[in-house]
Amino acid sequence: MAKKDKKKEDETKKVVANSFLESDQRSSGDQLVDAIEITSEEDIDIAKLIVVIRDQQVLIDRDIAMLYKVETKVLNQKVKRNVARFPERFRFQLTKQEMQELVTNCDRFNSLKHSSSCPYAFTEQGISMLSAVVTSKKAVDTSIKIMDAFVGMRRFMAANAHVFQRLDRVERQQIENRLWMEQTDDKINSILSKMDKQSPKLLPEQIFATGCVWDAWTYVSDLVRSAKQRIVLIDNFVDDRVLSLLDKRADNVEATIHSRYYEAFQTDLKKHNEQYREVQFVQLPHKNHDRFLIVDDDVYLLGASIKDMGIGMCAVTKMQTSPETILQLLK
Repeated sequence: MAKKDKKKEDETKKVVANSFLESDQRSSGDQLVDAIEITSEEDIDIAKLIVVIRDQQVLIDRDIAMLYKVETKVLNQKVKRNVARFPERFRFQLTKQEMQELVTNCDRFNSLKHSSSCPYAFTEQGISMLSAVVTSKKAVDTSIKIMDAFVGMRRFMAANAHVFQRLDRVERQQIENRLWMEQTDDKINSILSKMDKQSPKLLPEQIFATGCVWDAWTYVSDLVRSAKQRIVLIDNFVDDRVLSLLDKRADNVEATIHSRYYEAFQTDLKKHNEQYREVQFVQLPHKNHDRFLIVDDDVYLLGASIKDMGIGMCAVTKMQTSPETILQLLK
């Protein structure tokens, strides 16, 4: 017999632990309701009816009436006839806000949504006093089971106080982290906004001194990124660096290179197009002296080949000529 009781106790502890872990991400009130488990099947049902209101474990009048198998109205009438036995710490009426929270958190109280009167809550002491007011055998037996459920809850809370404290700390930390993240996001957005206002714009004319390779490369890269429809490069001398530059364009932007035919570059272009977005190649019909970069409807005159820009002093100038005029002259 002792082995059977010990096995039952172990199974109960396992149910408690599993229920507590499953309720880890719910509100503290829900954790108390769902995590508490008592040894017998009937007591488990009673324990799940216990809710936390005003930092107290209570039972709502209609749940008690259901357990006593009487009408809620009859239960409250008996209490009113003995109201001196039920001070505020034994029994109190919920406020409208408390009733709304109860309806939100517990589906079984949905019928209270449109109720004009708020229910009453009974504390453990109030349940104990009820046994002296509602004296039917069913009520007395049920009161004992309810008292056992409250005792089981207290024991559970005492045994797991450190866990509840840890959950409370975690919840507070999450709130603090969320507030910190919101403040940080606001600061970052403010900084980015200032950077955007103060950052250098794409100028129609730009001159790069000898050795300013990075500045020149960055400027042309920004031109490529600004394209919305097309990029056309007219340049006698290109290599794989130009392909890397054109890969900075947006996904829906077409890219075409007009250049002289070089076997090495054709090999690079073929391998590039097998893996990345296609860059079209058009062989120049004759040698051209100047280099041009067409970005959508704008034409830029380049003072040097893109791959060599910044090595020596060079300039980039936005022209008034239309792209079609330049492209027509290539034919």
